[in-house]
Amino acid sequence: MFGSRNVTKFTKDGREYDIILQGDIKNRKEPSNLAKVYVRSKNTGKLVSISNLVSLEEEGIAPILSRYNRQKAITISANIVGDYSLSDALNFLEKTTNDNFPSARIAYKGESEELRETSYQIYLIFALALLTAYLVMAAQFESFKHPFTIMLTVPLAIFGGILGLLVVGSSINIFSQIALIILIGLATKNGILIVEFANQLRKEGKNLETSIIEAASIRFRPILMTSLSTIIGVLPLILGSGPGAASRLTVGITIFGGMLFSTFFTLYVIPTIYSIIGKNTRRIDAIEIELSNHLKK
Repeated sequence: MFGSRNVTKFTKDGREYDIILQGDIKNRKEPSNLAKVYVRSKNTGKLVSISNLVSLEEEGIAPILSRYNRQKAITISANIVGDYSLSDALNFLEKTTNDNFPSARIAYKGESEELRETSYQIYLIFALALLTAYLVMAAQFESFKHPFTIMLTVPLAIFGGILGLLVVGSSINIFSQIALIILIGLATKNGILIVEFANQLRKEGKNLETSIIEAASIRFRPILMTSLSTIIGVLPLILGSGPGAASRLTVGITIFGGMLFSTFFTLYVIPTIYSIIGKNTRRIDAIEIELSNHLKK
């Protein structure tokens, strides 16, 4: 009656069909219908109502028990409203899950999965960008020490970018991470201007201290002009409104804060570090001078 018993098969036109016996649906709707089901007693041979033999408890269960990777799973879908980004929503989901269900695991699908995979890859891209910039400058300056001096501007720019995010109440997401990668090139530009000019002055025969002071003072105006042009250029991203304004704000404020912070401190940090590291470095044309002196002998 309730189990839909398969009693025989029916063949028609070469096809076989199962014959299933099933009680009327009106007799299967309510728990009280169990009283209408009888079973025969093995001892007396009489029919006994099944309600006299079993107890019934009602429980609410999900109509479908989904599983993912052989574990019980539920699917959560939602639409993002307001100025929140997808990254903000996923961070909120992870925090709420960890606080209330520490043993639960989250598996993403669709756009969320792509965002998380990209977020993990962005750190590798960031490291490769740092390594590439360092190696290019090492080839340019023919030294591993001068590029290290210039790369010290990158932490300053990153700190300024993160500080800008904190000021506007934004978080580190895919857009801010892209902006931080952009800051690598923008921040090292200022250091290159000072270090390269200081090396040229040393090549002309000036001492280390005079070269770095003169390079910083002469390159102050170009550094200030290029940095201001970059800062002013990202203002539309910060002040813009409409759809996608939150994403543009994240990129704009990261570059704005990073350039503002790094430009100010680069003028102090680079000359100081260069004067310390430069004591252990030779002039760019040192090898040429030694070769020339050797040929003269």
